[in-house]
Amino acid sequence: MTSSIRLTVLALFAASMLAACSKPAETPAEPTPPPATAATETPPPAPKEATNLAFPIGQLHAIALRDGAVDFPNDNKIFGVGHTPEEVGALLSAAGQPTDKIQLDIDPLLVAGGDRVLLFDTGAGTNFGPGAGKLVSLLSDSGNEAASVTDIFISHVHGDHVGGLVNVDGVPNFPNAKIHISKPEWDFLVGLGAEKAKEIGVQNFDALVAAMKPKLDAFAPGAELIQGLVKAVAIEGHTPGHSGYKITSGADSLLYIGDAMHSYIVSVQKPDWPMSFDADQKTGAASRSALLADAEKSGQRIYAVHFPFPGVGKFQKQGDGYVWAPE
Repeated sequence: MTSSIRLTVLALFAASMLAACSKPAETPAEPTPPPATAATETPPPAPKEATNLAFPIGQLHAIALRDGAVDFPNDNKIFGVGHTPEEVGALLSAAGQPTDKIQLDIDPLLVAGGDRVLLFDTGAGTNFGPGAGKLVSLLSDSGNEAASVTDIFISHVHGDHVGGLVNVDGVPNFPNAKIHISKPEWDFLVGLGAEKAKEIGVQNFDALVAAMKPKLDAFAPGAELIQGLVKAVAIEGHTPGHSGYKITSGADSLLYIGDAMHSYIVSVQKPDWPMSFDADQKTGAASRSALLADAEKSGQRIYAVHFPFPGVGKFQKQGDGYVWAPE
């Protein structure tokens, strides 16, 4: 379940001294003060972190939206269950990443085409503190508004995927959107109750369920949801009704994989390693392995909500395994 770019400006100091006057009877000239350097100047501001990126899916206009990020320690309680921090750290180090933590982005996806504006997952909302929950403002920054969204596709009901459905007061953020979620996943959510829902990061259970009910489309796993445009893809193991979505335009397509994978390093290079966020760890590992093999063989373009922003790319074969190849 979620990085910053810091620019350090190093001031370079230079000083020069004028040579003493060659006439022995004269007093040597005073040294000329050094010119102003970067140390006395105001450093330039750090570049603004990218939070939205547009890209095409055939004739569709897509925008990756960076809702935020979360860090998890490399302690094998989440990633590499049954392995050691050193084993996980070796993968991270080889990829040039810190070995003490694993960072996950939270990147919902917006897709516009014709009279439809589609949103895939809604970010964390108020569930994960100040490190996430920026979706509504990001939509505005990208030239869109929450009221324009016609359809929302929920991969599953963990708090970093459904939190943005309502604001801090429990009011729906997307008043005109139909909410698509698999029926097994909806049944799972309503069966939790408020206290159990907190265990999956949902802090506003009552408001969330109340906001979803009037707009709900609880579909059968694998259903075609918008003919020729969006088809649900059951990817089992993470939650009881976890769903990916295949978005198609002409000969082009993009597969939104939800939480089938989390880390672009560990999940891809070691898909068989268990991870604690999966309700069924054995099935989750099998789903990752199958997804990698099928997507690489077909050349399927992928959108991975927790991979580094913007989360668009493909899986490539490397030796006996796979690696993530971002666009």
